[in-house]
Amino acid sequence: MRYLLRRAAFYAVALWAAVTLNFALPRMMPGNPMQVLVAKFRGRINPDALYAYAKLFGLDRHVSLWAQYWQYIGQLLHGNLGVSLGLYPETVSAALMQALPWTLFLLGLSTLISFILGTLLGMVSAWRRGSFLDAVAPTVFTLTGSFPYFWLALLLLYFFAFQLPWFPLGHAYGSSTSGWSFANLPDILYHAVLPALTIVVTSIGGWLLSMRNNMINTLSEEYVKVAKAKGLSDRRIMMTYAARNAILPNVTSFALSLGFILSGAILTEVVFSYPGLGYTLFQAVGNMDYPMMQGALLLIALAVLVANFIADLVYVKLDPRARQG
Repeated sequence: MRYLLRRAAFYAVALWAAVTLNFALPRMMPGNPMQVLVAKFRGRINPDALYAYAKLFGLDRHVSLWAQYWQYIGQLLHGNLGVSLGLYPETVSAALMQALPWTLFLLGLSTLISFILGTLLGMVSAWRRGSFLDAVAPTVFTLTGSFPYFWLALLLLYFFAFQLPWFPLGHAYGSSTSGWSFANLPDILYHAVLPALTIVVTSIGGWLLSMRNNMINTLSEEYVKVAKAKGLSDRRIMMTYAARNAILPNVTSFALSLGFILSGAILTEVVFSYPGLGYTLFQAVGNMDYPMMQGALLLIALAVLVANFIADLVYVKLDPRARQG
């Protein structure tokens, strides 16, 4: 219990640091975001109205950064992420809630698939060390893992959407589909094939190599040798004795990956014009949309911290030695 309380205190401090950096970083960017608003009105905007907008977005230059910071903290405590500068008058919360399900669906499913396949392949490769699978799988998936997301995404688009029009060129659903719903799931899955394949192919190698190396180290432990001497089945030794301990580092990596899911694998979403959180953040940076950037980055930071805390809970469950830390 003391271990978890210490970890919870650490994450509380980390959250405060993330919120503070989240406030500071957009304001360190060059340029003036209010110019974007002026451009939207083609320069025809009353100075008084411009001042009112600056106060609305928390960008009043007559107010000190310190006062803006506390105003920002107060808004967060009330669950107010502000109004989007680039999508005015839409609120940041509404825009993020529209983008979040797409990112969770695409990148969550892709990460889960790559984790399961990579972990299983790494487990079997280590158990059958020197076999054909062990010789081919790590090499192939290490090669594919070295491909940049955007490069593989463009390659898949060119061959399977342009040359062979088997899949759509982009977006999350067709023009005849109204949006996210279970009734439209077949069309949504159809549009998600190429983006998901990009993420799976480029990430599966890391899970495979990590699990393979962990399994090789675990198989040399005394308790595995004792299990073999007892005459236990290979399947039971591999799954119960070796894999359970070897998978611990992968659990942490998987929790981190779940947290970074919300970053939206930005380049993948941009290439496929996929309306997820990463694409929304990309547009916010281009529009110098401070409130939207802050909301998206805060959501990503929260996801990483929550995922790490869940990883700590799983660690305590799988490895009782962690409770003594």
